[in-house]
Amino acid sequence: MAWGDGAQAGAVAPHAAAAVAAARVLNDGGGAIEAMVAAAAVIAVVYPHMTGLGGDGFWLIREPGCDPYGIDAGGAAGAFATPDAYKARGHETMPMRGPLAANTVAGTVGGWELALSCAQRQGPVLPLERLFEDAIGYAERGFPVTESQAASTAGRLAELRGLPGFREHFLTPDGLVPARGTLWQQPALAATLRSLAQRGLRDFYEGEIAARVAADLARVASPVAVADLAAFRARRVRPLRMAHSLGMLYNLPPPTQGALSLLMLGILDRVGLERLPREGADMIHLAAEAAKRAFGLRDRHKGWFLESGGDVAEWLESGRLDAEARAIDRMQAAPWQATQGPADTVWLGVIDHEGRAVSFIQSLYHEFGSGVVLPGTGICWQNRGASFSLTAGAVDCIGPGRRPYHTLNPAIATLNDGRVLAYGAMGGDGQPQTQAAVFTRLALYGDDPQAAVSAPRWLLGRAWGDPSNDLKIEARFPDAVFQELERRGHHIARLAPFDETVGHAGMLVRDAHGRVFGGADPRSDGRVVLVD
Repeated sequence: MAWGDGAQAGAVAPHAAAAVAAARVLNDGGGAIEAMVAAAAVIAVVYPHMTGLGGDGFWLIREPGCDPYGIDAGGAAGAFATPDAYKARGHETMPMRGPLAANTVAGTVGGWELALSCAQRQGPVLPLERLFEDAIGYAERGFPVTESQAASTAGRLAELRGLPGFREHFLTPDGLVPARGTLWQQPALAATLRSLAQRGLRDFYEGEIAARVAADLARVASPVAVADLAAFRARRVRPLRMAHSLGMLYNLPPPTQGALSLLMLGILDRVGLERLPREGADMIHLAAEAAKRAFGLRDRHKGWFLESGGDVAEWLESGRLDAEARAIDRMQAAPWQATQGPADTVWLGVIDHEGRAVSFIQSLYHEFGSGVVLPGTGICWQNRGASFSLTAGAVDCIGPGRRPYHTLNPAIATLNDGRVLAYGAMGGDGQPQTQAAVFTRLALYGDDPQAAVSAPRWLLGRAWGDPSNDLKIEARFPDAVFQELERRGHHIARLAPFDETVGHAGMLVRDAHGRVFGGADPRSDGRVVLVD
């Protein structure tokens, strides 16, 4: 928790070590972007089931007094990623794990590179040796395995233990799941970080590290080749924006689902939540129905979220939002069917002394991604391309250079009262729903950031660690809420009081006086660290 008199800067992350690393950079004179790179490197080490150098990343950055800009660091499918190549190896559907699931370039390091180049336009930045200092230390000396890592490893052990490199890097010498609190070292990853600090981040794509990565990927017959790495560049993008009665909201365009997060909040801005009991069945019903409207649009326009793109900004226009809100039946649940499915992610936030705000997401997709760990670098490679299909002619058919759909979407808001919010969550299709919950509780109901993040939540559909497709609700809601939602036609699952299924959220707020406050999710291993 971090609420009180406020400070001048701060960081929040779902693992305390990452937030501390960011705060140390802020104390050393670094800005929000530098602090975020330090935090991202640390969490890639200490939360390896959720994120890593082998994944993708997305940034939303707001300079004081300016509209935010975004960075898309999502990688494309490799040169050998064709439907025929998969079918020749006996696959009729896209594999979720293994070398053929390691089929897209990892973009997150390229995102760090572009973000730091943006920071350099404002002045000198701290050297990479300093930014990676904490991450290298944890990888070399070890870090305590979290309950989250232990549970994820145990839950997915059957599908991961036989994959290349997994046992050697993430199981004990006798092939068991490391217990919570076990001191865990990653020497190969430490060496990779040290090499990147010395040679520069581009080395991941075109240097010695790239050569090691490409050789290891080729050895397991991944579709990603050395030329695919060399061709990758993160992209600076213009965020989506949506006018809200309480301010202006920003999120990222396709291939992320940032439009859905904004769409949900735009619909809920029109249904009179301020007149309803804040923990009642009406609020959850309307949020679930708004999610159905948003996901329904996405599923009918899947191609708009892929490389071809589409004008999703029109969904955020006032007239369209009015129509979507009117379409909701306030007393009856609409039909509902399966959506995207589970994902893992970390969201982190930093606000620096100048008021620069960074909202950042980094992900491997499923827990431990493809499950393939490259021995030459210690990098666990993502499986983001598992969201492609092998159906020829389909809008989501895999192909060389094609970029997959992303659930990832970091958020920033500027409120009418002068506050700036950086907020987000992990959890696949849970991200838009959690963003709606924490934003509404802070901006509409007046909660402090920690209360907004800690409050009981719900989640419609499939979630991280839970493939069921019902309306999941934490048990802290009254029994009457469960009963009323069932009466309205929702299929309900009761979760634990603080359940990781609903994701790890986080929030930082800078008020009009320059004071920073924050909230970290008690469902995670997170922390807010404020800096005077």
